[in-house]
Amino acid sequence: MNIISTGYNSVYSSEYSFRHEPEKNVFMLILTKSSAVFHIDGTVYRTQPYIFVLYDATVIWQYSADNDFFICDWICFDKDNDNEFFESLELPFNRPVQFADTDFISNIMRNIASEYYSLSSRRVKMTDTLMKTLLLKISDFSGRHDEAQQTADPHYNALIELREKVYRNPQMKWNVDSMASDVNMSRSYFQHIYKEMFGVSCISDVISGKIEKAKEILSETSCTVSQVSAMCGYDNEEHFMRQFKKIVGVTPTKYRRKI
Repeated sequence: MNIISTGYNSVYSSEYSFRHEPEKNVFMLILTKSSAVFHIDGTVYRTQPYIFVLYDATVIWQYSADNDFFICDWICFDKDNDNEFFESLELPFNRPVQFADTDFISNIMRNIASEYYSLSSRRVKMTDTLMKTLLLKISDFSGRHDEAQQTADPHYNALIELREKVYRNPQMKWNVDSMASDVNMSRSYFQHIYKEMFGVSCISDVISGKIEKAKEILSETSCTVSQVSAMCGYDNEEHFMRQFKKIVGVTPTKYRRKI
C-alpha cells in the first residue's frame, strides 16, 4: 500500500467542503469524529460521529461539516503493487459504515500519520504494514457486520437508533435497564444482541460516548474539567478523570494541552 497523504484529528470549519472527482487507482478512507454530510455519487448521507467511509476510484464524492466544525482522520492511498492482497478483501466501498471499535481504527490511523511524517528509514515499510492491518480489520468487520445485521433483525434499526441516541446524549444516566427498555427487550437478551451487533458491551459503549464527547469539549472549548465532567454525565469529577486517563492514556488537562 502506498500512502499519498494522511491526517489525524484534522479539524475543519463549518464552511469547509471537499469535493473529489474519480481518480484512477486512488482510494480515500475517512473516519469522522463529528457529525458530517456526505455526498456520494448523487446520494446524501447525514451521519453521526464515528462513521467511516472508504471511497474507491469510481465515484464523485464530497463531504462537509454538519455542525460548527468537522473533525476526522483520513488517508489517501493507492494499491501500489498489492492488487492480489487488495482484491482478496471484503471492503465496504462508498457508503457510511458504523464500526464497533473506532478506537482501534483511529489508533492505527494515528500511527500511520506519525510514521508517514517521520524521517525513519523504515517509514515506507511501516506505513505499508499498518495500512494492510487496517484494511484487514475493516474487511473482517464488514463480513461479521453483515452476519450480525441479519441475525439481529428486526431489532437492527432500533439498536442503531439507540446507539446514536447514546452518543448524542452522553449527559444522560444510561444503564442496562434503561437501554433495554428503550428497545423493548429483556435485560439479558438486550446485552447479548448489542454485543453481537456492535462487538462491544452496551456499558462500554456508553463510556466511550462520554469520553469522546469529553475529548470534543476539551478540544473546542475553554470549559473547566469539572464542567466537562458534568456535561458528560459524571456526578464525580475524580471518577471522570480516572476513567478518562484509563481510556485516553492522559488526564483531561494533559489531553487539552496536547491538542
